[in-house]
Amino acid sequence: MALSKLPFLLILFCSFDLSSSAFTSLARGYSLSAEKPAQDIIVSQNGIFSAGFFEIGDNAYCFAVWYTEKPNSQNIPTVVWTANRDQPVNGKYSKLSLSHAGNLELVDAGRIQTWSSRTESHEHVELYLNDDGNLVLHELQGTVLWQSFDSPTDTLLPGQLLIRQTLLVSGRSESNRSSGFYNLLFDSDNVLSLLYNGPDVSSSYWPVPWLVSWQAGRFTYNSSRVAVLNPLGEFSSSDNYTIRTSDYGLALQRRLTLDSDGNLRVYSRDLSQRKWYVSWQAIADSCNIHGICGPNSVCSFDQKNGRKCSCLPWYRVKNQNDWSYGCEPAFTLTCNKSESTFLELQNVELYGYDNNFVKNHTYSNCETLCIEDCNCKGFQYSFDEGSGQFLCYTKIQLRNGEHSPQLTGVTYLRVPRAKSFSSSRESVKKDDHICDVQIYREYIKKHVNRFSYLFLWFAIALGAFEMVCILVVWCFLMRTNPKSGIDQHGYQLVKLGFRKFSYSELKEATKGFSQEIGRGAGGIVYRGLLSDQRLVAIKKLNEAKEGEDEFLAEVSTIGRLNHMNLIEMWGYCAEGKHRLLVYEYMENGSLADCLSLNNTLDWSKMYNIALGTARGLAYLHEECLEWILHCDIKPQNILLDSNYEPKVSDFGLSKLLNRDNLKDSKFSMIRGTRGYMAPEWIFNLPITSKVDVYSYGVVLLEMITGRTATADIQAVNGVDTYNGRLKTSVREKRRVASWAEKIVDPPIGTDSDVNKMKVLVAVALKCVEEDKDARPTMSQVVEMLQCHDTDP
Repeated sequence: MALSKLPFLLILFCSFDLSSSAFTSLARGYSLSAEKPAQDIIVSQNGIFSAGFFEIGDNAYCFAVWYTEKPNSQNIPTVVWTANRDQPVNGKYSKLSLSHAGNLELVDAGRIQTWSSRTESHEHVELYLNDDGNLVLHELQGTVLWQSFDSPTDTLLPGQLLIRQTLLVSGRSESNRSSGFYNLLFDSDNVLSLLYNGPDVSSSYWPVPWLVSWQAGRFTYNSSRVAVLNPLGEFSSSDNYTIRTSDYGLALQRRLTLDSDGNLRVYSRDLSQRKWYVSWQAIADSCNIHGICGPNSVCSFDQKNGRKCSCLPWYRVKNQNDWSYGCEPAFTLTCNKSESTFLELQNVELYGYDNNFVKNHTYSNCETLCIEDCNCKGFQYSFDEGSGQFLCYTKIQLRNGEHSPQLTGVTYLRVPRAKSFSSSRESVKKDDHICDVQIYREYIKKHVNRFSYLFLWFAIALGAFEMVCILVVWCFLMRTNPKSGIDQHGYQLVKLGFRKFSYSELKEATKGFSQEIGRGAGGIVYRGLLSDQRLVAIKKLNEAKEGEDEFLAEVSTIGRLNHMNLIEMWGYCAEGKHRLLVYEYMENGSLADCLSLNNTLDWSKMYNIALGTARGLAYLHEECLEWILHCDIKPQNILLDSNYEPKVSDFGLSKLLNRDNLKDSKFSMIRGTRGYMAPEWIFNLPITSKVDVYSYGVVLLEMITGRTATADIQAVNGVDTYNGRLKTSVREKRRVASWAEKIVDPPIGTDSDVNKMKVLVAVALKCVEEDKDARPTMSQVVEMLQCHDTDP
């Protein structure tokens, strides 16, 4: 071996972690693939940070750096840097490669370069993730060619500098990480500032814009322009601005992030509870952030309920899902003075965009000043106690509106005289600023020349011919030596790719099937510990013929599924009369277990469980290659992991239908559990996915009220079914004042989150409509929960 090649091979050998598929570094000539995002990652030596492809939407990926450990409350990593946030790549044939020329290249779909480090080196180079979260491309002698700390996105890590050439740009929303409307940067006066950089206008809102720099405690006479967060929780900048977090002095994981709502916050990590908390924020009242509710709107804020956006009277919201668009007038103004009048708005101020500012003016003079200007939308008239004068501001745009009892000014809104006015305002909740944005990247095929095209078809034809020959031989062997029914079942299961366990293995894992954790009509579930120390749930199906049918149905169904809110199966046993399924183990048991413990679930967990379950069912109904009905939705079949993330389980009663023949919904028998079955089962009506929607609604009513569905049963045609008394009771109580206390399960209470409670009640009642056509689809349920649609 040539000695010149030895260092390169040592880098490659040392960069691969033999205990997993993660890398500690990336050597020249190698790449990370978007097709294997869970395997092709680089991990820092201390294990705190990871770098790789991060999924931001359907078939859409960004190359990012994130904290390895996921938060406890959700299953999404905390991303601290992104290479291509505004141009995601395909999940097919996209790679990050370190070329032989020493350049990092992010290639989309195998042919389009979307990002590059723009570096070049003839030395040995490697990509390495430091313990501080800095992704560094350097030569072996130590020369840094490129590092992620020099190009931050929306986050600064401790020790990472913000300088005159860099800035932080917020995300578009919590779910959409593309560039938003807010910037943290040093302005032309060397002052560290927050800037609203909207689609139409821009303005600085921090430090307080009506104060000069020295009044805000800032120092403009400096040339360094540098800001940094240190590991102990102190954030300081060269303009004399310094703050300390509420937990200053403790050695914690920290990050400074410009959030999508335009607020600058320092987050600290509580390792014991595995969650982030805000240890400092720049702006206490989020209504002081410009553009937060868009034009022609007002923002109100209180500590308990947070921020709420509302349209000005006789203005209507442009986009319910995105308040950055604000509101638009529901009327038309003309320059005719006699056709305009003014509507008084107490305790409302609109900052900026003053066409005139006049002191010591009377109200009549101020009104005349506005009405004679065709561009004037209104004016603000207030008394300044300091000068003892009345102040008049005429407005050509209605932006940065705020409503608060502490505001003493009065705003007069210009409207057509013919209108009659109402004090009601259109509003949404504080977290409806932007709903989830789904991002999809279509796979673009590579161009192939004519010769390659012909060769490809020749290879396909040859392969097809070989498959036909193999099939003919196999059929001949089957006719001369037919297999037993058990062997045929075994062959079908092997095709699915699960591990096949022996009965003795699973008997030993469950200590002789002694640790029962649940049971149902199909069989009993036991807790088990495999030889590789993995905890599992082992379902032992009934040994009758029905048990075997359920076994085959469940295995074939789960073989088609892949979703975070559906249970994952690891293996099976088909040995003699024994039929067993091996599942991942859920630490918090079933939803039924938690509901029986009363105080286990709060409103936040319940809402997350409702949303996750809806996502899993929506996947079954609309996103699978087959049309799948679960047919047995109930709390016992909704399992909860250590983070209370729900997973729908037990597909023994599921029904698969071909998407091309959805009308053929014939069932050989009634399926489901008494108390949760839709009326269609009882009255022999066509069965659709709406039967699962109905069962889901009953589960929500159980979660909300604390009453079990089995206590609300009656017999119809000899079949036990849910009689509707619970939903009727909830509907009646919902019509009266203070209905929440009458409906909600007392141990949960109604003080924690009234909005989430109202959403769940509204969704539940929609799902349990008698008429299946009046029920929403599960994808519509997901949308209502994601966007907090509280309309009755």
